[in-house]
Amino acid sequence: MSKLTRNFVLAAVTLGVAGLVSAQANLEKLKQMRVATADLNIPLVAQTGANAEAIKNNLKKVKLPPGFKISLYAIVPDARHMAVAPSTNMLFVGTRKTTVWAVTNRNSGEAATEVKSFAPSLKFTNPNGVCWTKDGFLIVTEHNRVLNFPAAEFFYEGPDVAVIEVVAQGKLIPVEEESYNHGARVCRIGADGMLYVSLGQPHNVQPRDKIKPYNDVGIGGMVRMNAFDGSKREVYATGIRNSVGHDFNPKDGTLWFTDNQTDGMGDDIPNGEINRITKAGQFFGYPWKQGKTRMTDHGYDKDPLPANITDPQVYTEAHAADLGMAFYTGKKFPAKYQGGIFSAQHGSWNRTNPIGARIMFTSMKADGTADKTEVFADGWLNPETRQYSGRPVDVANLPDGSILVSDDFAGAIYRISYAE
Repeated sequence: MSKLTRNFVLAAVTLGVAGLVSAQANLEKLKQMRVATADLNIPLVAQTGANAEAIKNNLKKVKLPPGFKISLYAIVPDARHMAVAPSTNMLFVGTRKTTVWAVTNRNSGEAATEVKSFAPSLKFTNPNGVCWTKDGFLIVTEHNRVLNFPAAEFFYEGPDVAVIEVVAQGKLIPVEEESYNHGARVCRIGADGMLYVSLGQPHNVQPRDKIKPYNDVGIGGMVRMNAFDGSKREVYATGIRNSVGHDFNPKDGTLWFTDNQTDGMGDDIPNGEINRITKAGQFFGYPWKQGKTRMTDHGYDKDPLPANITDPQVYTEAHAADLGMAFYTGKKFPAKYQGGIFSAQHGSWNRTNPIGARIMFTSMKADGTADKTEVFADGWLNPETRQYSGRPVDVANLPDGSILVSDDFAGAIYRISYAE
């Protein structure tokens, strides 16, 4: 290594360490309601211009059932999972980078008027998952940390906000299991007030020696804990490869989740899944089985199939990448859609002929199980060029009965409404 290269590396390391120290110092200040930064100005994301017009033109290609309309709601770079504020006309949007976005609709129109970063004096790391407690505290689930922001919808205007450290950095999963693969977390608060967090396992198919340690901490499953101090943590479900979307059915309190497929097994296997948890401790089959397919890696297909597997409610097409989902709670859509699930398919990367990049709808039977699943919104994937103009990630309800769809490829949020 040359002297110049060595000096450059040392400088980079020094800056990185300094940044981490500064971020931790800011967190400690905010926990004590102290000022962390003197700069009160937060840059806004431009909502007009050539990019916005191009996205609007792409939306003309999206096919919807009769009576539905899709429009650009906001330009939000890297937009992932969404948490619509309970009391004000705004929402928070997670990313797989270092920013959580605050999206505000100040005139109560059909589109947001302002997008800016939330709590910029903090350093987030893959803050993909955002959700609300029953009393209006915003939860942000990062790769390996969980933060809680009291009354965030009222106090987001400045760079410094009150914060509660629910799970400290490095304590959500063991640090040695941190990975760039399957590190996006999602969260919801249950009727019990507990915080539910999905923890994807970092392998394509986990090795045998990882099964017990992962089950012990909830990797490749779901955990629940106190939403304010992380206490009473327990593993709620296991046998899940990588869930990046879950929601409670408000009618019966069951927790439903999507699960992403195993790669490298061909175009048509294994199926994706939408699952239903009816009680704590259920096992969903991974790594012995996903969809209808036995896993061959590490010889799992040679083992007897575990007897206690809870099968999926819905088998989706392989490698469509089922991500965020939400039960429709509005009253503006036709009766067919009320109480059903809208879910986002991010689109294939591990398939010869890509599929996905669409919104699916699953209706419910009277007994609370899944009925039929069908394509609801489609058109972000060009079948001839095999190129994406968008990749949906999450779905959220707006109080006016419309729904929002996030797109991390286009860097946008769309609004889907219905008019008779």
